[in-house]
Amino acid sequence: MNITSGKVPKAQKVVIYGVEGIGKSTFASQFPDPLFIDTEDSTLHMEVKRFDKPTSWSMLLQQVEYVKTNKPCQTLVIDTIDWAEKICKSHLAALNKWTDSSNDYGAKYIALEQEFGGLLNKLSDVVEVGVNVVITAHAWLRKKEEPDEMGAYDRYELKLEKKTGPLVKEWADMVLFANYKTTILTDEKTKSKKGVGGQRMMYTTHRPAWDAKNRIGLPDELPFDFSQIAQALSDVTAIQPPIKTINKQSVNESPVETSSSQPNFAAEPIKSVPEIIPNSVADLMKANQVSVDEIMQIIYKGGFMPLDTPLENIPSELWDYLSSNWQSTMTFLNEKIRNF
Repeated sequence: MNITSGKVPKAQKVVIYGVEGIGKSTFASQFPDPLFIDTEDSTLHMEVKRFDKPTSWSMLLQQVEYVKTNKPCQTLVIDTIDWAEKICKSHLAALNKWTDSSNDYGAKYIALEQEFGGLLNKLSDVVEVGVNVVITAHAWLRKKEEPDEMGAYDRYELKLEKKTGPLVKEWADMVLFANYKTTILTDEKTKSKKGVGGQRMMYTTHRPAWDAKNRIGLPDELPFDFSQIAQALSDVTAIQPPIKTINKQSVNESPVETSSSQPNFAAEPIKSVPEIIPNSVADLMKANQVSVDEIMQIIYKGGFMPLDTPLENIPSELWDYLSSNWQSTMTFLNEKIRNF
């Protein structure tokens, strides 16, 4: 039996959340060699590596799996997790044929918790192969109810459902809350008050007004600048990050991957799909080299539609079903059509 002592370098699971427009994406881009899964087009103005925007839950999970298998970066960034949650909800609604009028909220929340937990497990697998995972999220104010003597007060939390927010917080090694720090000044003559300042700050430990935590000994409050955590991060990960803002020079040194050169889950052949096929299916077809003829064979041989049904007559509900059950779709394709 071996007994060791001292620090063990390990990739980190980091959550960065904060108020709108404070610079969460820019902060995340300063982590070592980042690769973005951009769920809401928040990085289009930035010179960063990114996957194609995921148009389905299956596509997002495939992107995570690609990073685990191929390690094309030192940091995987999901920007933002609350938009990823929306994709997950759409996936579950299509999978279970839920509508806005469906009343079984308990089943919906349980399914969301289980599906989101599966994503977090996959992200933990990415960390286990030595890749940092950074999740960004919006913040919102929620009423916190305490015992009668304490009353109720507002606090900032991750902008996620009540079941998924705690899962993300528990999963993370570090939760950083970013906000503007405002100083209240009181006029001695009029006793009127006004807010001044507005410095961007990050908070690293739990307070009644917000969620936060860290395991690397950060001060409670720091300027919202990556250089403030860079050394502590490198100490625990053994990865030395460049402490600088991404600029044209650094981009030239490490070329940005565009849609033609970015990490791809599949080889080249399938480059275009008819516009009549929804993006949620079209993007999966391109990623997995599934031709239009093959997707139609799935529809015919799977008994979904009569033989020779025109492409334009395929109902939207069927496209949603194929996207939500993509793993089964690929299994059917390989076993029944490709005969793999």
